[in-house]
Amino acid sequence: MSAIGQNIRTIRLEQNLTLEDLALKARVGTHTIEKYENGEKIPDLQTVMKFSTVLDVPASELLEHKSRNDHSAIDDE
Repeated sequence: MSAIGQNIRTIRLEQNLTLEDLALKARVGTHTIEKYENGEKIPDLQTVMKFSTVLDVPASELLEHKSRNDHSAIDDE
Protein backbone atom coordinates (compact mmCIF):
# COMPACT_ATOMS: atom_id res chain seq x y z
CA MET A 1 0.00 0.00 0.00
CA SER A 2 1.29 3.46 -0.81
CA ALA A 3 1.88 5.99 1.96
CA ILE A 4 -0.72 8.36 0.55
CA GLY A 5 -3.24 5.56 0.12
CA GLN A 6 -2.73 4.41 3.70
CA ASN A 7 -3.05 7.99 4.95
CA ILE A 8 -6.27 8.58 3.02
CA ARG A 9 -7.75 5.36 4.40
CA THR A 10 -6.61 6.05 7.97
CA ILE A 11 -7.96 9.60 8.02
CA ARG A 12 -11.21 8.56 6.31
CA LEU A 13 -11.79 5.87 8.93
CA GLU A 14 -10.83 8.20 11.81
CA GLN A 15 -13.54 10.54 10.56
CA ASN A 16 -16.06 7.68 10.27
CA LEU A 17 -16.46 8.24 6.53
CA THR A 18 -17.34 5.42 4.16
CA LEU A 19 -15.82 5.19 0.70
CA GLU A 20 -19.14 6.45 -0.62
CA ASP A 21 -19.10 9.46 1.73
CA LEU A 22 -15.61 10.48 0.63
CA ALA A 23 -16.44 9.83 -3.02
CA LEU A 24 -19.49 12.08 -2.90
CA LYS A 25 -17.74 14.89 -1.05
CA ALA A 26 -14.59 14.80 -3.20
CA ARG A 27 -16.43 13.98 -6.44
CA VAL A 28 -14.18 10.99 -7.07
CA GLY A 29 -15.44 7.49 -7.85
CA THR A 30 -15.45 4.91 -5.07
CA HIS A 31 -13.55 2.46 -7.26
CA THR A 32 -10.86 5.08 -7.82
CA ILE A 33 -10.55 5.75 -4.08
CA GLU A 34 -10.24 2.00 -3.47
CA LYS A 35 -7.36 1.94 -5.95
CA TYR A 36 -5.65 4.83 -4.15
CA GLU A 37 -6.10 3.19 -0.77
CA ASN A 38 -4.81 -0.16 -2.06
CA GLY A 39 -1.79 1.45 -3.70
CA GLU A 40 -2.85 0.43 -7.20
CA LYS A 41 -3.01 4.06 -8.32
CA ILE A 42 -1.52 7.36 -7.09
CA PRO A 43 -3.76 10.45 -7.06
CA ASP A 44 -2.66 13.52 -8.98
CA LEU A 45 -2.09 16.82 -7.18
CA GLN A 46 -5.58 18.14 -7.92
CA THR A 47 -7.12 15.04 -6.34
CA VAL A 48 -4.81 15.25 -3.32
CA MET A 49 -6.00 18.82 -2.83
CA LYS A 50 -9.66 17.68 -3.04
CA PHE A 51 -9.02 15.05 -0.35
CA SER A 52 -7.16 17.61 1.74
CA THR A 53 -10.14 19.96 1.63
CA VAL A 54 -12.78 17.30 2.23
CA LEU A 55 -10.86 15.60 5.05
CA ASP A 56 -9.82 18.98 6.50
CA VAL A 57 -6.14 18.06 6.78
CA PRO A 58 -3.07 19.64 5.19
CA ALA A 59 -2.02 18.03 1.91
CA SER A 60 1.37 17.36 3.49
CA GLU A 61 -0.34 15.07 6.00
CA LEU A 62 -1.73 12.99 3.14
CA LEU A 63 1.67 12.86 1.45
CA GLU A 64 3.73 11.85 4.51
CA HIS A 65 5.71 8.64 4.19
CA LYS A 66 5.53 7.74 7.85
CA SER A 67 2.50 6.28 9.53
CA ARG A 68 0.17 8.92 11.00
CA ASN A 69 0.33 7.02 14.29
CA ASP A 70 4.14 6.85 14.30
CA HIS A 71 5.23 9.62 16.65
CA SER A 72 8.79 8.34 17.01
CA ALA A 73 11.66 10.53 15.94
CA ILE A 74 13.17 9.84 12.56
CA ASP A 75 16.69 10.45 13.81
CA ASP A 76 17.46 9.99 17.49
CA GLU A 77 20.96 11.46 17.22
